[in-house]
Amino acid sequence: MSSVLRPAISGQDPLTPGKYRPISSHLAIAPPVSVVIPAMNEAENLPYVFKTLPDWIHEVVLVDGNSTDNTVEVARELWPEVKVVEQRGKGKGDALITGFGACTGDIIVMVDADGSADGQEIVSYVSALVSGADFAKGSRFANGGGTSDMTPIRKLGNRVLCAIVNAKFGARYTDLCYGYNAFWRHCLDKIDLDCTGFEVETLMNIRVVKAGLRVQEIPSHEYLRIHGASNLRAVRDGFRVLKVILKERSNRRALRRRPHAMALNSGQGEMS
Repeated sequence: MSSVLRPAISGQDPLTPGKYRPISSHLAIAPPVSVVIPAMNEAENLPYVFKTLPDWIHEVVLVDGNSTDNTVEVARELWPEVKVVEQRGKGKGDALITGFGACTGDIIVMVDADGSADGQEIVSYVSALVSGADFAKGSRFANGGGTSDMTPIRKLGNRVLCAIVNAKFGARYTDLCYGYNAFWRHCLDKIDLDCTGFEVETLMNIRVVKAGLRVQEIPSHEYLRIHGASNLRAVRDGFRVLKVILKERSNRRALRRRPHAMALNSGQGEMS
């Protein structure tokens, strides 16, 4: 892991051209970082989103969900090198999976397009990953985090669902339904995402635990959506998240039973 993190040394050039990217005057990294932004009709919010993105990231992948405004044009004006990918299906999960497939970086960061996330926090996520974590999970309720965009009922629902996941899967999360996360790209092979809706974030959080990946929570502040209305519906989406939790719990039980059945069959074969 020492090859991915390199401190600057006073009086010396700390960077190897083409290999290390400067994050600050004291820190440089080798792994390229891709930022995935799923967007549909977010032209008014993109200027706020792109303004906070650090200039040392490797690439920005914008997944356009068939926008009817000038989302794509604004993105290209703000970040000329942006990689625009058209979403074929529907839903946030489908958009993220599409974006992940287009990434070339070793580290992938998920950022919402509504202006609620501060791109300057990316350095904290990347620092956690190059320090040994597999999955850096944003949390609005970890010490130092916060939110300006959650109603009391959403806070209660998030707390209850988070407690269920912690109890059923042995996790220690303080936040469950938050879309600001980062991870090493190779983690995608272990979590095998197959969810097209908003509940994809919960599915990721569950499967990284089931896969035994090292998770570190990152305190994050969620700001109010700047323009437009959110598509979130607390009760409807809460039930969708609960459905994912129950399904993953059921799958876990099936996997536990399968080795036991194989062992019994193997024993019977030996006895015959």
